Amino acid sequence: MAELAALEDPGMREANRKRGDDHGVNLSKLRAVAKRLKTQHDLAVGLWATDDTAARLLALLICRPKALGAQELDAMLRQARSPKVHDWLVNYVVKKSPHVEELRVAWTDDPDHVVASAGWALTTERVAKKPEGLDLPGLLDTIEAEMKDAPDRLQWAMNHTLAQIGIEHAEHRARAIDIGERLVVLKDYPTPPNCTSPFAPAWIHEMVSRRGGA
Repeated sequence: MAELAALEDPGMREANRKRGDDHGVNLSKLRAVAKRLKTQHDLAVGLWATDDTAARLLALLICRPKALGAQELDAMLRQARSPKVHDWLVNYVVKKSPHVEELRVAWTDDPDHVVASAGWALTTERVAKKPEGLDLPGLLDTIEAEMKDAPDRLQWAMNHTLAQIGIEHAEHRARAIDIGERLVVLKDYPTPPNCTSPFAPAWIHEMVSRRGGA
């Protein structure tokens, strides 16, 4: 904790605050600490228990994902206050867990929209890498009915699933584009030059074009 405190940068904290994160540690420096420590699951558990955002980010880098049970991961997700902790938990830990599918299903239908967004993030991963068994038309039905009025974090996750369906599954591409065009979610999102817009129709067209598709 003393080492993390020494890495604190007020300017970094202010920049992170604008994104909803309450820490001031440069993530490259945090990763360097994790690289030195290597996997230390007991230390990770202790760091998580501090309730400090930088410590929790470090914990997620040095924990052993397969050592965490489904109930533990569920509790951790509900404790994750900052967007960065939430994202790292889902991407670096839950995706490597043997409980990932169980949690994906449970979280997608959770009444807490932040928890539900984690379920949709895991669904996006399955759409791209392991779509067998997924009800893609059913997912599009849900997105069509609920995405427009969903809270921001959940809306973003559902939109990513919509785009991924359109990118990866040509048989559903026209419908995915049509849903995006009618709902106009994130159409006016500020996008830096040379970056792909998160507006699903534009995103789909760009990624399919890069792959040489129509």
